[in-house]
Amino acid sequence: MGGEIVEKVVAFLDEIGIATTFAAVPGRSVLPGLAVHDGVIAIDRERLSFPGDLLHEAGHLAVMAPRTRDGSSGRLNAVRAEELAAIAWSYAAAVHLAIDAAVVFHEGGYRGGGANLCENFTNGYYIGVPVLEWLGMTADAKRAAELGVAPYPAMLRWTNVHARELRAPEANE
Repeated sequence: MGGEIVEKVVAFLDEIGIATTFAAVPGRSVLPGLAVHDGVIAIDRERLSFPGDLLHEAGHLAVMAPRTRDGSSGRLNAVRAEELAAIAWSYAAAVHLAIDAAVVFHEGGYRGGGANLCENFTNGYYIGVPVLEWLGMTADAKRAAELGVAPYPAMLRWTNVHARELRAPEANE
């Protein structure tokens, strides 16, 4: 499903250093057709229900500290701050890639709140941006003006390059 979108996202993730592979994802997974093993996102073309889920899963990896990202496997067990940051990151990535926000915030995800998230983000009501700012990945309008850079949803960097963690080290073990 969404082959063109998936290919566009995979190329982008490769550019920013988030590894992907096309492989069967047997059994149940948190997001149908996606699994993470040692920081690599496995994509099952046959089982991927919503291509926007790939951006959301990548968002989790992107906001992790490098040492955590590289060893992440299975269910990522995000703390609230990480979940909010992954949501904000996935929207910024969709904008960057010219993918409709409704692809990311679809009817099958976010516990039925995808349409609300889509409406909020497309109208400039952003959640998770302060977390991305704390990680040095973006800047809100006020801070962006001070820095002379474009504000969120533009990103200063696409991955967390710091040792700053949003989760306890044992949260992903």
